[in-house]
Amino acid sequence: MTTQLPAPQVSPPEFLQLAGHPLRWRLLEELARSDRIVHELTELVGEPQNLVSYHLGKLRAGRLVSARRSSADRRDTYYGLELGRIGRLMSAAGGALHPALRLAPPPSPLRAAADPVKVLFLCTGNSARSQMAEALARARSGGAIAAFSAGSHPRPIHANASRVMREDYSLDLAGHTSKPLQDFTHQDFDWVISLCDRVREVCPEFPGEPETTHWSLANPVTGEADDVTYPLFQATAAELDARIGFLLAVLADRTAARASPGDTHDRPQ
Repeated sequence: MTTQLPAPQVSPPEFLQLAGHPLRWRLLEELARSDRIVHELTELVGEPQNLVSYHLGKLRAGRLVSARRSSADRRDTYYGLELGRIGRLMSAAGGALHPALRLAPPPSPLRAAADPVKVLFLCTGNSARSQMAEALARARSGGAIAAFSAGSHPRPIHANASRVMREDYSLDLAGHTSKPLQDFTHQDFDWVISLCDRVREVCPEFPGEPETTHWSLANPVTGEADDVTYPLFQATAAELDARIGFLLAVLADRTAARASPGDTHDRPQ
């Protein structure tokens, strides 16, 4: 008779131990919706600042959360999720338990629609970040998003924004113009996404209660020569492309939920 030896003791993946703490999971949930500063997170989770800062430090050490000094108020720091890394770690954690539990990227059911989702991207100058976001959202959604952009203090579109869209994404900004934020304040949008810490501070309320989200991105326009700053534009475009990909996943999930309103089994709340 063969004696079966007990399975060796194996610790859960570090990601599960880090993200599984109830408060840390709440922080991840809030940051999945929008980049935030500490005092906003303390209000949202109802915990004191020292405790929130402690757990944010743990999440930063595990590289689940990133931090960037606010360009509006240098005393503040914006925290955001490292969504790509979290996705890879979640997939690896599932695969460690069973190969069938490895996550696969969800297919996007978004299609061009007669009533597309209206998204407004905002930054200060409407010369780089918001222009690139508008172009990427339109292209990647296949017509399911009607994307617009504006700035609180519009400036001409930066040559590097046009260059990186043309060379890296085959998108042409030749027909784009910079537009003032005031031109859009009486229009209805489904989403208003600020890309600049400064414009977030002055963003007005829009009619219809759109979903508001903040993506805290550094301004690639630094005043230096175009060849010097071009890598900054490439990095900004890559981050926008990744974030818009995650936005499309959210919209696809909501589209699927609306298509089957009676089916609530296993649906994320």
